[in-house]
Amino acid sequence: MQIDVRGVNDVRQIEINAAEPLVPEPSVFKFEMAIEKLKRHKSPGTDQILAELITGGGRTIRSEIYKLINSI
Repeated sequence: MQIDVRGVNDVRQIEINAAEPLVPEPSVFKFEMAIEKLKRHKSPGTDQILAELITGGGRTIRSEIYKLINSI
């Protein structure tokens, strides 16, 4: 018995291509504004990262987080 998987791969590719334009890359300005809006002295979220660590980490931490977000 042979299974034809060509159709399955085609569907997956179409779904991936259709989803990409819906999530634009965030601008550096919007990213910086989101960082500025972080509430300090609050409990961390599920990632357990305090807002103080992000804001206090300086340009290096912000740059690495921005790169990570864009790669996702």
